[in-house]
Amino acid sequence: MFSFRTTPLEEQLDKSLQEGSVACFCTQNCWDTEHGRYMYDIFSSRGNLKAIFSPQDTELTPQTNHIVFDAEMLKGLNAVVVEIQDVGSRYFNYTKDLFRLMDLLREMDSAPSLYIVDHINPAGRVVEGTMPQSECESHVPKIAHRHGLTLGELAYLYHNEIGARFALHVISALASDSTHRLMPWTIAPASDIPGLFTCDMYSGGGLWNNTNICPGIGTARPYEYIGAPYVKTSRGEPVPAPSGVMVRPCSFTPAAGIYEGRKCFGYQIMLQPGVEYHSLNHTLQLMRYFRGRYPEFRFGEGFERKLADPLLFDYIEGKLDWTAAQEHIKVEEQKWIRKAKKFVLYEDSPYRIK
Repeated sequence: MFSFRTTPLEEQLDKSLQEGSVACFCTQNCWDTEHGRYMYDIFSSRGNLKAIFSPQDTELTPQTNHIVFDAEMLKGLNAVVVEIQDVGSRYFNYTKDLFRLMDLLREMDSAPSLYIVDHINPAGRVVEGTMPQSECESHVPKIAHRHGLTLGELAYLYHNEIGARFALHVISALASDSTHRLMPWTIAPASDIPGLFTCDMYSGGGLWNNTNICPGIGTARPYEYIGAPYVKTSRGEPVPAPSGVMVRPCSFTPAAGIYEGRKCFGYQIMLQPGVEYHSLNHTLQLMRYFRGRYPEFRFGEGFERKLADPLLFDYIEGKLDWTAAQEHIKVEEQKWIRKAKKFVLYEDSPYRIK
């Protein structure tokens, strides 16, 4: 069963929410601006809050972590209420945690109902990249690298994809007063997604986490800065940069990550006002550049499963030209948009950068 609801969570009259055993699956983004409380305070005041599943570390811990839970913790619950801020890319840890939760609920004989308090996607409706073409990371549906959907729409898609029988209810992002008072990046979705531009950089930039290039983790500007101790920059160097994007040689010393406390050399990616940035395309071009220029450049564990596209990996390796790679991405983006539109719950729809 699926429903899309346009009234706030606290007004839902379901017996499972009013009287049942409720667990809240949430991050700091479940703050309610109208009432000055967190989402789980609703059930705490009713006396039926049984568990809170949330990230283990503080919200600005340098390394993004996961929401830890297991099947045993879900037993005896009548409802699980989810409120996290997705960031628009299939790599995002907390969204993958939601998909793992849905996988566990599917396997239960008497699963609790799942409620998603939806949020606007801070990366917008822009689509980038391809659906998985090969083995992908665990608990990831067949979605593009940058999907253009909200968390509720993603849950709706995955519920359908796995053939789930548990009840799924999505509370509209427009039902919350917070939508009108806060932009979706005001509260950082995660420690490595701190600000306005980060989500636009993450759909490609998240791939750097599985290489030995540091994407600025442990600095104030993750995914805008990239570099490593072995990189050598010069002003006249023809570093790949699409129209509307500037690349500045720079240096930084991250406070966390693979090069914690070590000086890194690299580049800052700077977007001109109003430009629609295809982060995945640019990241692939930069990776091919680093691959050809630096013998020290390495792919880490899980990179190919994260990229999940052998043709794009061939491009990075220099086995395919950019025209062929770009055409492949274009065709796959069009396929994804046709699929995604079946699960759109709002008036606007995903689109690709032309």
